[in-house]
This record gives sequence, structure tokens and C-alpha cells, in this order.
Amino acid sequence: MIDLFYPYVPREAIEEVVDTLHSRFVGQGPRVEQFEKDFCNLFGVRYAVSLNSGTSALETAYDLIGLKEDDEVITTPLTCTATNLPLVRRKCKIVWADIDENTLCISPKDVEFKTTPNTKAIVQVHLGGIKSMVQYSEAPIVSDACQALGIFSGDYSCFSFQAIKHITTGDGGMLVVHSERQRNEAKLLRWFGIDRDKKIKNDWQAYKERRMTFDIKFPGMKRHMTDIAAAMGIAGLKHYEDIISHRQNIFGIYKNGLQGIDGIRLVDGIENTYWLATVIVERRDDFAKMMFAEDIDTNMVQVRNDIYKIFGGRRAELPIMNELEDKYISIPLNMKVTEDDANFIVSKIKGGW
Repeated sequence: MIDLFYPYVPREAIEEVVDTLHSRFVGQGPRVEQFEKDFCNLFGVRYAVSLNSGTSALETAYDLIGLKEDDEVITTPLTCTATNLPLVRRKCKIVWADIDENTLCISPKDVEFKTTPNTKAIVQVHLGGIKSMVQYSEAPIVSDACQALGIFSGDYSCFSFQAIKHITTGDGGMLVVHSERQRNEAKLLRWFGIDRDKKIKNDWQAYKERRMTFDIKFPGMKRHMTDIAAAMGIAGLKHYEDIISHRQNIFGIYKNGLQGIDGIRLVDGIENTYWLATVIVERRDDFAKMMFAEDIDTNMVQVRNDIYKIFGGRRAELPIMNELEDKYISIPLNMKVTEDDANFIVSKIKGGW
């Protein structure tokens, strides 16, 4: 079987983890700080806060905005439920925007149309690694880049290091913000609302003198990354360019090979980090059956969120989403897929379904 997804764990990651397990710190420690520094240096950003998942990065972004009950938030239905479930927990009023027919990301035109003075935030998703193009808004823009490591946009960029993402820390996330104040608040929110640096520095003194040396002003959670996870991330970041290059090469074989075939097109955009290779295909079920018969894994990956009961359980009036709902499916794209695999997949598609 040519797998749709396959985790990529470089050998150095194993060595880093073993070293970490033999060190004093296996929870949050110096490797977490090093991972954040390496991330900032690689991508040229200033303020990055590591977390235990991409979902926690989104949760923290929503906390920094201060989203609460009845706040109106424009978002996309075509995404992992992790994007939108935190909005339900906050009892926000979700406004579904349609998708763009070319990228499958949220439609900037529909976002603009549905933005009102009551809009408290806009959530866009760089779906499958393709950059979403919502760029300007008076409301804060949260960019769910959990599938698009390396793409930064909006006021908050949220990344994931879950098992099958570009690089993995087993599970983990990163939130990138634009100010030192936001970074410091995010660090409080990830660890019980406590200034961890101050606590480590002064805590023994509090015990000795029976006095409080730090205070809690934010109702934080336990969302921090561990040094074990960060060790994997430190190693993974060193392979980022090679990972993108490999994925782009496989994607390019699909792009060139599928051109001119009736009934199928490869989804792409202006900027792409190639996490998914998604096609729009006629007779999707027949296509999936043909691929399965050839030991080629396929999957929709994302299911429109609005049809889940937790989000209301009914299809919103979204013409493009409704038109493409039964046509999109993803084909294998990971570090284990070879050029021969990609060419084999193209040949089977050319044979029809």
C-alpha cells in the first residue's frame, strides 16, 4: 500500500530524545526554549511560543483575542474540527464563509461580504499547505497554519507538529504573535497563568520566608511542550528544507502528469507547502475504489464542519462548498512516497476509473 500519510522521524531525533531522557529535564526545560529559538531563526520571526498541540495554539490565540459568548467569528467549514471546536466551547456565534473553488481555502470575497461591525475575529485555514488569501481586516485574523509549516499571515499564526505533519514532535504546536506582550501572555496561558521563569527563580525563597513571590492574573491551562517533544522538533527543523523539496517534487509529478486528464484537477495555490495533494474528481467513489484496488491510499481528510451536530448539524448556504463536497479527495504525499510511486499513481489515474 502506498500510504496517504507516514510520519517522518529523522535519526537525529531519536538521538536527541535519548539524550533528553538521560538529562534532568524531560518536562518543560531548556530544549523547549532552544526549539523556540531555532524556530524563530529558521523562519525569521520574533515571537514564538511552543505548546502541546496545534489545537492549543488555536485555543491560546482565541484567548489572547478574548473571544467569549455571542462573539461573532467568521470561519471556514472545510477544516479539521480543531479549528472550530474551541469557538463552540466559548459559545461564539459562528458565521460560515464559503470556500474558494481553486484553493478550497476560505473565500476572501465571502469573508468581506459577511464581515460586519459585530465581527470579532476571522479564522482562515491554509488548507493542505496552500496559503489562504485573507489579508486585511479590522477584526483580528487567526491563521490556522497547522497544515502549512512556514506560512505566516494575519495576527496569529498557529502551527502543528502532530505525528503526520511536515515535522513531528509526536504532538505539539507553535503560536507566532507580533509583540512581546502577546508572547508573554501566551506563556502565562500555557502554564496555569504562572510566570514560570519567575517561579523557578524565586520559589525556594517563598518556601524559606513563607511569602508569595509571584501572582496569577490569567486563568491559564496546562498546554506547555515537553523537552522530549522539543528534542524531536529541534532535529526536525534541520530537515525542513529537504522535506519541502521532496514534497514539492512529488507534487510536481502529479501536477505535470494529471494535466489534460478529463474529470480531475489538482488543487494548488499561489504559495504552497505541500502537506496534501488534493484533487477535484468526478465520480469520487469510483475513483477511490480504483485507487484502493491498486493499493493506493486515499482519503477526504477534512469533512465540512457544519454538518456535525455540535455545529448545528445542517449544511450552510455555501454554493461552492456544496458543489465540491462530493468531489475532493487526497492522494499520497509524504516523505516515504518515491518518484516511482508518484509516477505509478499517475499511470493508474490515466487508466481511468
